Parts: sequence; structure tokens; C-alpha cells
Amino acid sequence: MQGMIYGIGVGPGDPELMTLKAARLLREADVIAIPGKEKETCTAYQIALGAVPEIEEKEIIPVVFPMTKDEAVLKESHEAAVKSLAALMDQGKTVAFLTLGDVTVYSTYGYVHQKLLNLGYESVLVNGVPSFCAAAAKLGISLGEKAETIHILPGSYPVKDGLKLSGTKILMKSGTKIADVKRELLLTECPAWMVENCGMEGERLIRSAADIPEDAGYYSLIIAKDREEQ
Repeated sequence: MQGMIYGIGVGPGDPELMTLKAARLLREADVIAIPGKEKETCTAYQIALGAVPEIEEKEIIPVVFPMTKDEAVLKESHEAAVKSLAALMDQGKTVAFLTLGDVTVYSTYGYVHQKLLNLGYESVLVNGVPSFCAAAAKLGISLGEKAETIHILPGSYPVKDGLKLSGTKILMKSGTKIADVKRELLLTECPAWMVENCGMEGERLIRSAADIPEDAGYYSLIIAKDREEQ
């Protein structure tokens, strides 16, 4: 009998923000697939472990996705992931694939999910608390009120035009482009906040664009508002 796979969002960092459904499915899974080489250094696994200690006794399968925009390299890694995960399901195993935040927001698993569906495998997405919702709560601010629009932008790409949009702008995955993002924020004079390592060790809350550190870590999320709302 063919197995199935769950793409599970484990939330932004705090194990207590994992959903009850995610915790149950992790307990029931035969195999835990992690986005990384080792569970000791995999952030998603450490979050899940904090909520469901029992997974330490389960079979762990590392799935490596390189940090690159090279389409050929990405395609190769996605196909390798599909092959290894399909092999587990062909053995009748239930797999839980861990994903930071929510599995539907800039998640690499989304590519794998679609490929598995196309091959006839059963893949189910399980939502987690999105990082931008957790970050807004930490800052004590609202993301949207009344007719205010909310825009989610990939910070690793040029954001100049995106920052011209009205309403709330959420900049995710700025990475090494954080200095460029900061410069654009200062030019627009938009009120902005940043949360680094939300819910994790080393969490930092930044409440102005001028104070955003240019060496901020990978898990840094920026929220910007319209100037008149300052």
C-alpha cells in the first residue's frame, strides 16, 4: 500500500506556536524529512523537537536544497528530493516534511509538493503560523486595519517598486540584500520595523529603518507602513 506525505509548517521559531495538527501528524509519521544535512543544525527540526520530543526516536531523512537562484541547480535538487521521498512512500511509509513558518509562503516544499502530485502521490499541506504574523505580534503592531492592503515581498529581489505600494509591506528573505533593503526604506522614509530570529535564541526587535543592522541574520523579517501612518 502506497504511503503519503505531509508538508508541515512548524511555525516561525517558538515550539509553542506549532499547531496541534502538526504535532499529531509528527507523532503519527513513520519518517521525518528535514530541509538540511543534519538534524542538529536544522532549525525546523529543532522547533519541532521542542514541541514533540518523540520525533527524536524516528527515522530522519535529510533533504538538501542549495541556497541559489541557479534554475538548473534548483531543478536538480528538487528532482533528487522527489526521488528520495517517493521511494519512502513506495515502501508504504507516511512522511512528514518539516518547513519553517507556513508551508504555503515561499516554501521550497511547494515545488516538491507539485511534482509529487503530478506523479500520483498523495501530498497534503499543513499550515503553520506565518513568520510575519508572529513578528507583528512580537512588535505589538497590526498588519492590516479597515481597507489597508497587505503586500508580501521577497526582499532578496529589488524592492524599490514594491515599497511604493500603499498599505503594509512585508519583506521576507532579504538575506544578503538587507543593506539594499535598508537603503530603499530610508529613501522612502517609511516607518519600518524588523524582527530577527523571531521566537528563537538571539531574537532582536528593531523599531526603525535607521537601526536595521546591515549584518542581520537570515531569519530577519521587515514590516514597513505608509509614511502618513508614522
